[in-house]
Amino acid sequence: MTALRTPLYDVYKEFGAKTIDFGGWELPVQFSSILEEHEAVRTTAGLFDVSHMGEIQVKGSGAFSYLQKLLTNDMSKLEDGKALYTAMCYENGGTVDDLLVYQLEANDYLLVVNAANIEKDYEWMVRHATEDVEVVNLSHQYAQIALQGPAANNILSSLVDFDVESIRFFRFENELMIAGIPTLVSRTGYTGEDGFELYCPADQGAELFRSVMKAGEPFGIKACGLGARDTLRFEATLALYGQELSSEITPLEAGIGFAVSFKKSDDFIGRNVLEKQKAEGLERKLVGIEMMDKAIPRHGYKVLVNDQEIGHVTTGTQSPTLKKNIGLALLNIDFTEKGTEVEVEIRGKRKKGQVIPTPFYKRTK
Repeated sequence: MTALRTPLYDVYKEFGAKTIDFGGWELPVQFSSILEEHEAVRTTAGLFDVSHMGEIQVKGSGAFSYLQKLLTNDMSKLEDGKALYTAMCYENGGTVDDLLVYQLEANDYLLVVNAANIEKDYEWMVRHATEDVEVVNLSHQYAQIALQGPAANNILSSLVDFDVESIRFFRFENELMIAGIPTLVSRTGYTGEDGFELYCPADQGAELFRSVMKAGEPFGIKACGLGARDTLRFEATLALYGQELSSEITPLEAGIGFAVSFKKSDDFIGRNVLEKQKAEGLERKLVGIEMMDKAIPRHGYKVLVNDQEIGHVTTGTQSPTLKKNIGLALLNIDFTEKGTEVEVEIRGKRKKGQVIPTPFYKRTK
């Protein structure tokens, strides 16, 4: 099976990318090194190709009502030029996907979904669509790049005739011209830093990437790959579908209850199960763990207390920023208090750790 490639694939070699298979996509894991790229985003700026993400348009007279039923968050929070983080659930409360919704205008929305879930999400959405709604998979039409880090604002400002500082968090401007390319500029990201996600026509994505890299040279910008993207989002405790979220893990268990609105009067798929979870209390939830022994907790490792298996690690690594071996783990609720001592089973040996608060990292301004 031929690997999928984004519209920016030909640019990778120019910046020294090392590519890997990622869910069927041939994507850069790093350009220089994961640590260098991570540090650049935390201190200056980094640029990511995230064109493998999916874009699905929902429009029509019934679009608002349809999305209110399909999504866990409250669509009435939106207005033109505003974005919303939300989840989409199955009837059992498990997660179909977590995603962003952009309101382009009334009853015209762009949903940005995870790359591995594009087809599954699209099929789920079409299955639940009503006659007054049009659901269109536009993923192949878009390139998406993410400019992240403290210098992101200054870099983007040098490229546009617009006050980008006026774009507040989770707001966007549609069709801003960057190097002559019409671009949707969204103040969002997946790194825990300030920054922007830029959406443009697929055939102009490579040109946009080069233009932003050129503008960022005086600031020490680095092209960044999946490796740094994962360590950055992990430190900021941002969920990754397939690890912190899945068809078996609800948004409440994964710690994204803020994206579930029980205040909205509209029913939504999975609501009854999630309301019951909230009322009766969770049986398990996502927590942070720090290793006390010299060991790194990895995805899938068992977590135990007194020989009893109480959960598993969803993501873990040595934090480049904190210089600690830490992880996220989905644990039995009885063992989720801060300071609870646990053991992580690593290649047949048990290593000591303890429950710590999250997020592990939060930017100061």
